[in-house]
Amino acid sequence: MAEEKKIILTSAGLASLEEELENLKVVRRKEVAAKIKEARAQGDLSENAEYDAAKEEQAEIEARIATIEKMFRNVEVIDEDELNTGKVNLGNKVTVYDEEFEEEITYTIVGPAEADPAGLKLSNESPLGMALMGHSVGDVVENNAPDGILKFKILEIQ
Repeated sequence: MAEEKKIILTSAGLASLEEELENLKVVRRKEVAAKIKEARAQGDLSENAEYDAAKEEQAEIEARIATIEKMFRNVEVIDEDELNTGKVNLGNKVTVYDEEFEEEITYTIVGPAEADPAGLKLSNESPLGMALMGHSVGDVVENNAPDGILKFKILEIQ
């Protein structure tokens, strides 16, 4: 069997996943079990939309639990005390100047499992994340986007 890919997380990302798993197991399982019990009490299950919806929700919860538990078997946590601020790498916060929009943006470079572009957490495997990786303060990196080539100047690495 092929070796599974490492799941790279920051300590905050690991804590967030642990919290989500705990919530799914302790809170959400009980909630959906109560919904199923209530729907069963209504009688005929063959035409009970509430029962079907609760069973579907239960399947989604169990699938997410399984996914998180599988991730934990292959997790690698970034040691934030050993981060190099000389070049962009996983775990770094990178402040860039977006030349097209003439604004500064600070991204955190994370693994794909923790990526949240709306929360300014870029995957190291995303186009911009890959473009930034390994570069230093003062470098201008280019990112191929559907609208054309975007340029970002690295202002700070933390």
